Amino acid sequence: MSAARSPEGAHTVAEGEGTPVGARPMPLAPADAPPMLSLRGITAGYGSFQAINDVTLDIRPGETVAVIGPNGAGKTTLLRAISKLIPLTKGQLSVEGRDYTSLPSHEVLSLGIAQVPEHRRLFPRMSVEENLRMGAFLPGARSQWRARLERVYTLFPKMRERRLQLAGTMSGGEQQMCAIGRALMSGPKLLLLDEPSAGLAPMIVQAIFEVVRQMRTEGYTVLIVEQNIHQVLKVVDRAYLLETGRIRNSGSSEELLASDDLRKAYLGIY
Repeated sequence: MSAARSPEGAHTVAEGEGTPVGARPMPLAPADAPPMLSLRGITAGYGSFQAINDVTLDIRPGETVAVIGPNGAGKTTLLRAISKLIPLTKGQLSVEGRDYTSLPSHEVLSLGIAQVPEHRRLFPRMSVEENLRMGAFLPGARSQWRARLERVYTLFPKMRERRLQLAGTMSGGEQQMCAIGRALMSGPKLLLLDEPSAGLAPMIVQAIFEVVRQMRTEGYTVLIVEQNIHQVLKVVDRAYLLETGRIRNSGSSEELLASDDLRKAYLGIY
């Protein structure tokens, strides 16, 4: 069966060839390898308000992990704390065993951590290709920008077609693909995705999550925060449930879908 193309031009696997939930398309790093990302008891927020409290989690190299939770749970704050865009009140951050708790935010990208922010944050008056090339501004990425650009165009064929178009004139789904592509241009070790399905039509949401599935297949390490639990749990290895700033549960997709904690968090069923 031949491969199909999803809405907006994202490449997808053919029907029936997708990776089932829980399957591991590529082997993970050895169990004794240091986590790609490790959070230990981090607390952070805005002024006197602590949006996340005592959060501890690990992501192994090659894993795709979700943090799910209702609106206001602290998911975006968690990513901002990982990227050092807000200071920690307490706790420790490390990547590949290296503590970066005290590192300023402008040096986090050099560790190999790239974030795709909520609402995409493209440069609307720059072309698609100019936006993508902005992702390769670090010295270590500049020498490889052509190969990485070709990889992004392979992942998102529509971006090749739109490469000279102003980014601000594209649809929301195309802008999201451009934002993910821009982050990939840095050659990240860890990709942070903040609500990638927010504000998109259902068919486009499927295309975005198919891209996440493909990145998982290719061995990228991804942390994704999402409210769309049924879509995101189809494409991740594990997930953490965040509620009112605290981790309430964690496990495989099947374990979380069957948990009372998930029903309580989203449906208010006790």
